[in-house]
Amino acid sequence: MDQQHFVSLKSIIKAADNLKDLVIDTPLELNKRLSQKYNANIFFKREDLQIVRSYKIRGAYNLISSLSESERHNGITTASAGNHAQGVALSAARLNISATIFMPKNTPIQKINKVKKFGGRYVKIELVGDNFDESNDLALAHAQKTNQVFIPPFDNDKIISGQATVGLEILNQTDKPVDYLIIPIGGGGLIAGIISLFKIKSPTTKIIGVEPENADAMNQSIQNNKLIKLKNIDTFVDGAAVKQVGQKTFKIAKSNIEKIIIVSPNHLSHEISELYQEEGIIAEPAGALSVAALESIKQEIKDKNVVCIISGGNNDINRYKEIIDKSLKHRGLIHHYKISSLSNLEKLELYLEKEINNHAQINIEKINYNNLTVDISISYKSKNDLQAAENFLKKIS
Repeated sequence: MDQQHFVSLKSIIKAADNLKDLVIDTPLELNKRLSQKYNANIFFKREDLQIVRSYKIRGAYNLISSLSESERHNGITTASAGNHAQGVALSAARLNISATIFMPKNTPIQKINKVKKFGGRYVKIELVGDNFDESNDLALAHAQKTNQVFIPPFDNDKIISGQATVGLEILNQTDKPVDYLIIPIGGGGLIAGIISLFKIKSPTTKIIGVEPENADAMNQSIQNNKLIKLKNIDTFVDGAAVKQVGQKTFKIAKSNIEKIIIVSPNHLSHEISELYQEEGIIAEPAGALSVAALESIKQEIKDKNVVCIISGGNNDINRYKEIIDKSLKHRGLIHHYKISSLSNLEKLELYLEKEINNHAQINIEKINYNNLTVDISISYKSKNDLQAAENFLKKIS
């Protein structure tokens, strides 16, 4: 076990003391549904219930509160896809520090509004860049130009120590051994902090990382034994979509993660929907990564104690149509079609109304009048209905 790059246990305990009057000890809850499904004890660490609805406040406040008076006077700059920005905004307002926050142009409006709410008059938002990495480059340039302290979202010892306090709480909240701890990975701050703690305090715990499909910078870096910068990434999981993880976080993680599981957007969307429908948990895509990973290790975790970190709950309601569509695709209950004419579309609508009796929903996505084609999607309640409708479509196409 390589401990050379770990943040120290002393620094984690100090971070917990710094945070005690600000963050809440989020609950560690046994989830009965998934425990029964996987024949294991599945616990959720509910960081979606944190004061900014994610763990990011921990690292942000731990670093910002350590700044000198002159550094505070000059102000701070950061870049974030949303959750780190909220942590910085709240910290800035609490400590009376001016903050400029760079956020990607595709940041969900819910996260932007929360940054404004938490930061108030202390925060200025710059919506620039098509992804986190572009925003981050612009933020770094701004910090250098204005002589402001840059508050990195993950690659800093105080940030890592602050995030590690999630793990400290887990150890204090259970008397049972934690056999598996499943952690989402974006830039790597959370998993680096928890590795630093658990490899000392609970060395038998297997640390499992989870990354989104087409945004697995840590996985590819570990496979190549060097930092890899991805050329293109899928930003569906906006809270974990980075082109390159941190140098510090990579050094800590590379030889201390049991495995990294890659999760598709469709599977992830299904788990987000299930969490909402079954438990009433509003998890953002990054927040549900740990739960989506369970299916991949279901044989390994039988009769084990497993903790999934629900890392965030800042989900924009406007995203739910996309999430529901992806969930239906994962279950094989939605398909997209081209219909050759409007008259055939009418025949299909009559068929669905008569034969499937409202068990299917047709959505017209685009009508191309030049060649008289109609792009549609149909969602179903059962695969039998889907098969019957597909047979009918073959007849009229």
